[in-house]
Amino acid sequence: MSKLILIRGLPGSGKTTLALSMVGENRDIFHIEADMFFLDAHGVYRFDKSRLRAAHDWCYTHATNHLRMGKTVIVSNTFTRLQEMQPYIKYAMRHNHDWQIIVCHGEYPSIHNVPPETIARMKARWEDLDD
Repeated sequence: MSKLILIRGLPGSGKTTLALSMVGENRDIFHIEADMFFLDAHGVYRFDKSRLRAAHDWCYTHATNHLRMGKTVIVSNTFTRLQEMQPYIKYAMRHNHDWQIIVCHGEYPSIHNVPPETIARMKARWEDLDD
């Protein structure tokens, strides 16, 4: 049975590292994150804030497509607000997929060079699961 795993955390918290360690060599697990949308043909990250909504829509579409194919899907995004996870959770529940949320709290350098002031703003709007 397929499963949805949402990994959330601030930039530099270890989301991608955790997701990749969970995938390993298992071809039945699909990992996706909105950041992948911004990789060019050479694998260079080119963030464009004006395309952020498109990146999240792309991520959701790929995640649900792979769930339909019977894969376990790991989505690692910041998900600072609980409502950002709701479409994924609603989809999983509607289609009887198990689901889980994992929160990363690490403090590593951001691989995408997110400015500290941006991370501070994201931290200020963070919503805990138990609020």
